Amino acid sequence: MSTFIASARAAADSGRWRIIDADGQVLGRISTLAARLLQGKHKPTYTPFIDTGDHVVVVNAAKVKLTGRKEDQKIYRQHSGYEGGLREERARLVRQRKPERLVEDAVRGMLPKTKLGEAMYRKLKVYAGPDHPHTAQKPTKLEVA
Repeated sequence: MSTFIASARAAADSGRWRIIDADGQVLGRISTLAARLLQGKHKPTYTPFIDTGDHVVVVNAAKVKLTGRKEDQKIYRQHSGYEGGLREERARLVRQRKPERLVEDAVRGMLPKTKLGEAMYRKLKVYAGPDHPHTAQKPTKLEVA
């Protein structure tokens, strides 16, 4: 019995556009769904070393829900690379300043830390409100369980 490996061209052609509405949904559930779609693990042609995933558009990222006391306890860190260049911000302030970052960081942490993972991450589009400029791609709406 031979093992099936999808060709890179066939994988690139099979990429679809999906849309996820984050309004009132838990951040972790949306992130895991988006990461699976970006990697292509939902397809029978999934191959770990080929980008077989779909494009994912997340709307209403500002209305995503954090469980427990994460709104006040979760810390987002950035470092400039210089001495003393660490900046820390609570999730509540990140939501006010740049709400897309909540979803982007959660999904990025679930993708592979390789060049292929970066290519998958570039197919993620996150918007704070309900509007997005990707209607021409005709994305299919997904329901989060």
